[in-house]
Amino acid sequence: MKKNALIKGTLILTAAGFASRLIGFFYRIFLSRMFGEEGMGIYELMNPVLSLTFALCTSGIQSAISKFVAAESGPSCVASRLRILLSGMVFSGLLSAGCAALIYRGAEFISVSLLMEPRCASLLRIAALSFPAACLHSCINGYYYGIKRAGLPALCQLIEQSFRVGSVFLFWQYSLSHSVVFSINVAAVGLVIGEFASTLASIPMAWFHFAGQLPFPAPARARYSAIMGRLFCFAAPLSANRVLLHLLGAVESARIPASLQQFGYSQTQALSIYGVFTGMAMTCIHFPGALTNSVSVLLMPLVAEADARNNVAAIRSAILKCVRYCLLLGFFCLAAFLLTGDFLGTVLFHSELTGRFIRTLSFLCPFLYLNTTLLSVLNGLGKTGATFALSMASILTRLAFVFFAIPSFGIQGYLWGMLAGQLLVTSASFLILRSCLRRP
Repeated sequence: MKKNALIKGTLILTAAGFASRLIGFFYRIFLSRMFGEEGMGIYELMNPVLSLTFALCTSGIQSAISKFVAAESGPSCVASRLRILLSGMVFSGLLSAGCAALIYRGAEFISVSLLMEPRCASLLRIAALSFPAACLHSCINGYYYGIKRAGLPALCQLIEQSFRVGSVFLFWQYSLSHSVVFSINVAAVGLVIGEFASTLASIPMAWFHFAGQLPFPAPARARYSAIMGRLFCFAAPLSANRVLLHLLGAVESARIPASLQQFGYSQTQALSIYGVFTGMAMTCIHFPGALTNSVSVLLMPLVAEADARNNVAAIRSAILKCVRYCLLLGFFCLAAFLLTGDFLGTVLFHSELTGRFIRTLSFLCPFLYLNTTLLSVLNGLGKTGATFALSMASILTRLAFVFFAIPSFGIQGYLWGMLAGQLLVTSASFLILRSCLRRP
């Protein structure tokens, strides 16, 4: 296990992650003040559809590229790694183009029939244009994670976030100087601009990376088809996991405002509460997760490499260290958010409700940050079926609380469901890892 590669890569990704999240954090504050709580709720309703599309088109492929690139070694490894990357990009690119066309044409149906909010249609049409670009640079990121070089993904993350926020800020400046009122659609335009900027930066960098190591290899049809088969076999259960997770997440997101209306809120009040919860309070809770996300992204290929060499001791050592530090971070954040939640909600978002949500959500921190790492380890060990089952159990637990607890207890019922789902994933992950690491 290359400890230094994990530490160095984690530091790079963490620095970029914190910078990106800091930008995104203040971006959410800006959007909430520019478009209000209801506007944030409408914007957040779109996100599960985007997450579902990315899960189908690129998440499993990115992980597969990372795993198989990490496993390549020997004199011909550069050529093999390039073939893996190109195969993944073709596969992901075709899927993303098809999904973009479907969502663009079906935006009205998705908004009215599934999300139950017609104002989401224009947001979806604009955001669909970003899918091919997002999938291409995600594949390139997967390659760089596999070779344990986190610099380019970190840079592209910052480029994407900077262009997204910068473009929306320019639209806002234009609206002030020309007395024009923009809708929340400008946030979707910013999303498209950010994804294309990141892709236009990553492709030339990847080209120069390979150009300095070998001539461009001649296509080998059988070889590429075999690689795509390997990628598909690994990515399919992982993608199915994430697609089903985000599909149910879309149902969850659409159902929360409806359940809040059953509790007694109006449509505007329900959307406002949903916007405060997802766009403001959860933004605070996820902010420290930049560290654990960085560890999980880089830990999977390292675990896969050690697993290929049957180095159980190295895997066990890495897991124990990551668990220790994730729990330390989680309990520290629990205490910090519990004590400062009201202050953060009032000062940053001008919302007392946000403060109450932050304090309640603080109890998720130890489990939320730890589960990110545990699921990454399971994927690195090839236990994609286990992650599928755990994710299913978690989302179904939350859905049960959405349908049965929110109408009786309001949004508090959903917070209980989130905690129950995270506890389930944590306990089951430890049991699975314990059985895996008992092998000789």
